[in-house]
Amino acid sequence: MDIFTILFWVIAVVLFIVSLVKSKETTISAMKKSRDMMGSMIGEIIAIIFMIGLVLTFIPPETIKTVLGTSNIYFSTVISALVGSITLIPAFVAFPLVGSLVDVGASIVPAVAFLTTLTMVGIVTFPLEKKEFGTKFAVMRNLFSFGFAIIIALLMGVVI
Repeated sequence: MDIFTILFWVIAVVLFIVSLVKSKETTISAMKKSRDMMGSMIGEIIAIIFMIGLVLTFIPPETIKTVLGTSNIYFSTVISALVGSITLIPAFVAFPLVGSLVDVGASIVPAVAFLTTLTMVGIVTFPLEKKEFGTKFAVMRNLFSFGFAIIIALLMGVVI
């Protein structure tokens, strides 16, 4: 484990003990609610693991490394951003998926482009957005979001 993980564990344990000392009943009640919430999310967590497994099974790591690696960073960034723009998956699924893609050889820039467009651009949700906010607003918001997602991805490549 790295130092940050250890630090977070220590902080969590200390705050848990402080909470127990302050009000044992409230802490136990919160723990029970957390357990119930986790129980209701277990299906989604298994689905995340299954989806990541499917992606990594059907798309070999060599292909991921070739397409999303450092061979043509600008091309792969634009392709990743386009795929992220039309994909509709929850962010809590996307984060582990992107982490897995990076682990098998994807460059950070296309991975960030995919993730940011996934959360900021909504091609699939465009009809609803157009209906609620108007065509001009929906188009402009999506275009600006796409552009800023590319900028964010490129900046992440420079920073990291």
